[in-house]
Amino acid sequence: MSFMFKPYPYVDPQALNTPKLPPELRNSVTAGNRAVGKKLFEAAPEHGVVVLDGYVGAQFDRLIKRIEEAAAGKKVRKFDVSCAYKDSDELEKMLAETLPEDRVIDPILLFGKSIHREIESLFDPERVEALRRELAKAKQTADLVILYGCGSACGALHNCADVTAFLDVTPLSATTRVQAGRVRALGDAKERPLPYLFRRLYYYDYEIMMLHRKDLIARGDVDFYIDSNLEDNLKLLPLAAFRELLAIQTGYPFRCTPVYLEGVWGGFFVKNLRSLPSDMRNCAWVFDMIPNEVSIQIKVGGHTLNIPFSTFFKAEGERLMGKESVERFGHVFPIRFNYDDTYGGSGNMSIQVHPPRAYNQEHFGEPFQQDESYYVVKTAGSKTYLGLQDDCDIEEFYRCIDRAEKEHIPFDHDRYVNSFPSEQGDQYLIPGGTIHASGRNQVVLEIGSYTIGSYTFKLYDYLRSDLDGNPRPIHSIHGKNVLVTDRRRSRIDGVLRPKPVTVRQGDGWKEEIVGEHDLIYFSLRRLSFEHDIADDTNGKFHVLVLVEGDEVLICSKSDPTHCYHQKHMDMVVVPASMGEYEIINLGKTPCRVTKTMLK
Repeated sequence: MSFMFKPYPYVDPQALNTPKLPPELRNSVTAGNRAVGKKLFEAAPEHGVVVLDGYVGAQFDRLIKRIEEAAAGKKVRKFDVSCAYKDSDELEKMLAETLPEDRVIDPILLFGKSIHREIESLFDPERVEALRRELAKAKQTADLVILYGCGSACGALHNCADVTAFLDVTPLSATTRVQAGRVRALGDAKERPLPYLFRRLYYYDYEIMMLHRKDLIARGDVDFYIDSNLEDNLKLLPLAAFRELLAIQTGYPFRCTPVYLEGVWGGFFVKNLRSLPSDMRNCAWVFDMIPNEVSIQIKVGGHTLNIPFSTFFKAEGERLMGKESVERFGHVFPIRFNYDDTYGGSGNMSIQVHPPRAYNQEHFGEPFQQDESYYVVKTAGSKTYLGLQDDCDIEEFYRCIDRAEKEHIPFDHDRYVNSFPSEQGDQYLIPGGTIHASGRNQVVLEIGSYTIGSYTFKLYDYLRSDLDGNPRPIHSIHGKNVLVTDRRRSRIDGVLRPKPVTVRQGDGWKEEIVGEHDLIYFSLRRLSFEHDIADDTNGKFHVLVLVEGDEVLICSKSDPTHCYHQKHMDMVVVPASMGEYEIINLGKTPCRVTKTMLK
């Protein structure tokens, strides 16, 4: 998995959630830029200040124009909050530790260091105070004052506002706007190449703005929430209605909106299954539930809102994830889910390794190690790489890696890296430090631990270029630093490729543990049933994937109308607050559903 640099620009309409909403909530959406502009103008008192804050990538110009149209004949003053940011050079100096530049260990400068900062770190205190004075002066002479830009509702400026709105943007929308050259890093005056820009955004801008958005919603410091993904069709809700919507959604099983990415080894199984656009070259990654990368679509009356999933889980942490999860991991969704699809593709995934906890903390400031797991959903004579061969000469292996990286000399990776013939339903565990890869001609469900960045250290990638013809980067120094060299076939078979253990069963159904490990904080389960099976969240969220079967109904036992129709390979979250629920087979063949939960 990598940063979402080049997602395919497609919002999957099938991933739609339709909770039952009271009439007043269904009718609470104001849609269309002209109507939204008028709403904000009318909400402001005479000589008032309208503050338009927003997530990275939010575009303010069109909405400001509509507010000005609504204020026709009146004097309007506008202020861009970026005038109060720190200088570009000062921000660059501040972020030097976050964005180290060492092209020996990190050839394309992909990795960074997570250092906790808040929105205030973006601002120069003296400039903020000067802006406050300007706003106060403008109120005396203008009929309406508009303050806009990321962070404009920060604590130091919040009490200047009479009306505040937040323009939210999904990660997919933000990324496509970055790619189109429409987004700069906050406060940055320099022209930057895309790799630099994305790294800066992930390690600073996105993080401070997610925290800022969470705090604004939690404190009630915004009056209106705006879905600004469709720039010509903004959708506004009063904050109270938005909060009510999220609270209601936590009472339902739900599906996030996937993000699809092409890749050099990409396959076609998911592309065909989900009828993805024909001009997609392939589908390598399916980010069904990478928490910081996906969104959630919710039907509200005649409108569909597309909300970043991070907005949802940070606002509804305890009801969604459970008290224990919030206490252990904070307001982050602690497990990520995606598909790797090589089915019918051109080759294997890269031979790779991820960092264990101590290395992750020291080098990247991440609190957890990057653990993963593979569940084989579909295979056609493939194999899965895991661990080293028993007779692997590690120094010889390293020499081969170095020659491939520096001299472009290929080698037979199968001499050193162990593999197992893949069978549908196989579960592999990949704690940090374990060498691994998915082979050609299969689809694996990848489930891993939470990290801000993505620390995939490629040791060998068959001397391939990416789809744009650029050499794929190798991170051999990091990889060799973290590789656990005693994880070899004879020691991992039955441990990292465990045998299922039945934990409960009944007439026509059973639940098995298919994967648990002391180093991994989540439990991988499998529910097999002919007709139906009952379960209980017991205060912990569950994530369910229909890996065998056509369609099931996931519904609350206390109110069966709180349900989701899940189709093959859909990922559905059952919120911690749901309690008892059941899964009903709507097809003609027995079903298997993977269930992931915190241990």
